[in-house]
Amino acid sequence: MKEYGLVIDGRSIATARQKPVTSPSTGALVGLSPLATTADLDKAVAAANRAFPAWAAMSSSERAALCGKLAETIEAHAEELAHLLTLEQGKPLNGLGSRFEIGGAVAWTRYTASLDLPIEIVQDGPEGRVELHRKPIGVVAAITPWNWPVMIACWHIIPAIRIGNTVVIKPSPNTPLSTIRLVELLNTVLPPGVVNVIADDNDLGSALTTHKDIAKVTFTGSTATGRKVMASAADTLKRLTLELGGNDAGIVLPDADPKAIAEGLFWGAFINSGQTCACLKRLYVHDSIYDAVCEALAAYAGQIKLGDGLADDSVLGPLQNAQQFAIVSDYVNDAIEKGGRVLTGGRPADGPGYFYPVTLIADVKHGAKLVDLEQFGPALPIIRYYDIEEAIAMANDNPSGLGGSVWSSDTARAKAVASRMECGSVWINKHGAVQPNAPFGGIKQSGVGIEFGVDGLKEFTVIQTVFS
Repeated sequence: MKEYGLVIDGRSIATARQKPVTSPSTGALVGLSPLATTADLDKAVAAANRAFPAWAAMSSSERAALCGKLAETIEAHAEELAHLLTLEQGKPLNGLGSRFEIGGAVAWTRYTASLDLPIEIVQDGPEGRVELHRKPIGVVAAITPWNWPVMIACWHIIPAIRIGNTVVIKPSPNTPLSTIRLVELLNTVLPPGVVNVIADDNDLGSALTTHKDIAKVTFTGSTATGRKVMASAADTLKRLTLELGGNDAGIVLPDADPKAIAEGLFWGAFINSGQTCACLKRLYVHDSIYDAVCEALAAYAGQIKLGDGLADDSVLGPLQNAQQFAIVSDYVNDAIEKGGRVLTGGRPADGPGYFYPVTLIADVKHGAKLVDLEQFGPALPIIRYYDIEEAIAMANDNPSGLGGSVWSSDTARAKAVASRMECGSVWINKHGAVQPNAPFGGIKQSGVGIEFGVDGLKEFTVIQTVFS
């Protein structure tokens, strides 16, 4: 059984304590994750601090070239990473699973490598010249979740180092191995200390976010943990990017074609078995087509095979951990107790693994946990509405504001409704389709700051205005 180490200053570091990482499909041991101490954390931050001056001083074109080589390196090891990812996270190798995730990591890395932030001229005239320079911040702490561990690691690491920062990343204790292997590969290209990885048992987060030599924290995870990150960063006034939980609403207008939108609705809700912040999590359907949409969705869901991620024919995999399995089960049971009608799923089979079936619950209302809270799993409530004003009000009646969608055969009408939705991203006739050139971030309690594209790159800089 492979024992993984921390990566500090370009070297693999063994630890005295280790944590077993098991498969969510079978319970089998995947590997042993290192458990860092606060002393290890300090060494990682110190290594990143030492590496920062030379890395920041490197020309933008040199860093761009190295980041481009990172994309090539990830791509060259794509199958290895995908296999490890499936073992520890559970998602299938095929379809929209692990190979898809590694491909996304390559695409985001390659695109981000191509970006730049040249000097902006604010003024140049008789009164003088004013230039706006964007400079790297310093050492960035990256804290990543268990749902898309490799791709989100690249979302954090690549823009940070592209602009001249150095990084200490802490992956989720549930899925640390693929991130550790990713960082090992990055270190075959980068100078020592530019990217370091520590792993823990959820006991070093506060030490990282309060560390005096960390200049910025970028975090993807739950809103509850995001609040703790923000509070812990306050004493040192660290800069923050927080991509937090969502409870994304989709609104189906009465002119939509139920059969035509069923596939898009399904994957908007159930990609990665619903374990995605920007998944469709509440669906509002007009009364005139409500039954037809329910029927079309249930029919499509019936074609989807749930199974072990290593099986060639598995389309969806298990939930990643027991805690999430318990949450989904609780929310579904609560919805049924409150009058929800099960269209499909709702009863997990006995056996090994955290397999929860695709579940559609009709006739649910606000007040049920499945509607009001983020389920983060393969269960979708379908809520009936009669008037578009009612639908918009219900969609906005939530503290989250990550994403939303409108489904209609009339794009102009859909955009008019979309403009009234309180969310950072909104899609027309699709949901959750993020891309590396389009800014992404939440409003309300779904986050602070922006990821992706030039705007995301700017999040890893500080501004210096030069007057001459």
